Amino acid sequence: MQYEFLKNFPKRMKNVGLYAVLIQNSIQKTSWKQYGFIKFDEQINLIFAVMLYIMEQSLREENCTMDDIGAYIDTINSQYFKKDISYEDCRKLGDFIVNVILSNEGRAMYFDGFDFQQNAYHIMHISYVANRIVYVDQEVRRTSYYLTDDGYNLLLSTLEIENNMKLTIHEMIFQMHLEKQSYDKAVDEIKNVFNLMRIQLQKIQEAMGKIRRNALNYSVKDYEEILLENLDTISDTKKKFQNYRELVKSRVKDLEEENINVRRLDEKEEENLNNLKIIEGYLNRTIDEHQKILNSHFDLKALYTRELEQLSQVSLIQRFSFRSDFYDKVLENPGALENLDVFLRPLFNRDPEKIYNLNKAFMYQKPAGKNEESDTEEELDFDEEAFRKEQEKRLQEKLKKYENSLGFILEQAAEKGEISLYDISENIQNEPENRQKLLPDVEIFKEIMVELIRNKEIDIDALKKEKSEYIQDAPGDFQLNEMILKIVEENPETQDIRKVEIYRIEDGNTVVFDHVINEKGEEKSIRCSNVLIRIVKNEE
Repeated sequence: MQYEFLKNFPKRMKNVGLYAVLIQNSIQKTSWKQYGFIKFDEQINLIFAVMLYIMEQSLREENCTMDDIGAYIDTINSQYFKKDISYEDCRKLGDFIVNVILSNEGRAMYFDGFDFQQNAYHIMHISYVANRIVYVDQEVRRTSYYLTDDGYNLLLSTLEIENNMKLTIHEMIFQMHLEKQSYDKAVDEIKNVFNLMRIQLQKIQEAMGKIRRNALNYSVKDYEEILLENLDTISDTKKKFQNYRELVKSRVKDLEEENINVRRLDEKEEENLNNLKIIEGYLNRTIDEHQKILNSHFDLKALYTRELEQLSQVSLIQRFSFRSDFYDKVLENPGALENLDVFLRPLFNRDPEKIYNLNKAFMYQKPAGKNEESDTEEELDFDEEAFRKEQEKRLQEKLKKYENSLGFILEQAAEKGEISLYDISENIQNEPENRQKLLPDVEIFKEIMVELIRNKEIDIDALKKEKSEYIQDAPGDFQLNEMILKIVEENPETQDIRKVEIYRIEDGNTVVFDHVINEKGEEKSIRCSNVLIRIVKNEE
């Protein structure tokens, strides 16, 4: 080729076409005027603002109905655009943008990009949004919109970063902010990383959908491109982000221990602690997305291989013309109808399809191995069951210790209306039984106090309402709110508690508990700042 810079011209034109078709659909419409958007600049800004909202809802895996889009336009209009239109007009404007401009009223959109290597135009299909049926409140049927691959490419191309570099660049920026302890900026970058991985997963799922519909419409080049993107994504991402997660966990732990044992964190340190927890949550979700992409990568390869094999088998089937090989022969010699069974017999001479025999599932199956091996297997199964029961028993015993310690604190506070941790320590000096309740071990007591100080205020009525509205699995570990609600409901001494408030007391006193056993059986001393536990009862 004479001009090498024209080699990937169709790909460039596809990116240009995303803008060109969008502008063409918008600039020809006169409906903009009735909503007050006269200037072309205003129209384009609103279109992209709506697309960004649809993308954000898609990434959050939340519904994006026309009511949601209308409410969004109404909000940004009242705050920024200041157009004199009602909420109903905003909803109609959202319908106009999504169904007329972005969807071209349901008609397919195309853009022709010239291929200088083949000296011909490539017809490229363009689609910005798609929709699916969802049920709001499990009863009301609604249409929810989401961006297609073209829609994502259109928005992400404004970042001026190549697709294969976006994840790497955002990961490097995230690492830099983490090292500089700029946690507020690190939160934004880890969100970008998570969004890119979510987009990659959606691309795989859309590719698998195209292959299932017709594998011949999915080119080998597209298949190669998405495989390379998957490999770039899953190469070493998991190990990196696992290391980031361990680093964030250690910093969270350091700040929490400093807050409970040494001094109260200032406003900036509390903000850093909250940002670190947000980062930890997104790191967990990012690692989950990595695993989904890894699984989907192999599913995509298996699906594409299977579909192509099935298509290749179709070409081996011998076909005949029913008119020329049957009707014409019968018309030439009607007497051949006597031997019609000879012609049709091969159609019925087929191997029966295999079916699942349900009766076999309930028949006794003889062991394939020796008796000794089967005995060993049974013994291992018994040991596994016993081990599982033992683990459950230990978990219940540990949760009971949490309940006893937290229940003792609430009972002490409920008796007087409020009590400080220092007063509790004085009360239990000559009461070994109550001391054991309060301090079953170092880790349990510290976790209870950290959670109390972190929550600051626990509203019992709100917890009861939440419990009645949502069905949740029983927690497998210590959950402060669930355990407080259980203690309040089951103990007569605490049934009239309406609210629990926790305050840090800046009186200079340090509460010390000596000779407390930790999980390893070692004696430790607990030093923490003084706190006040106040109880608000129903009649107050």
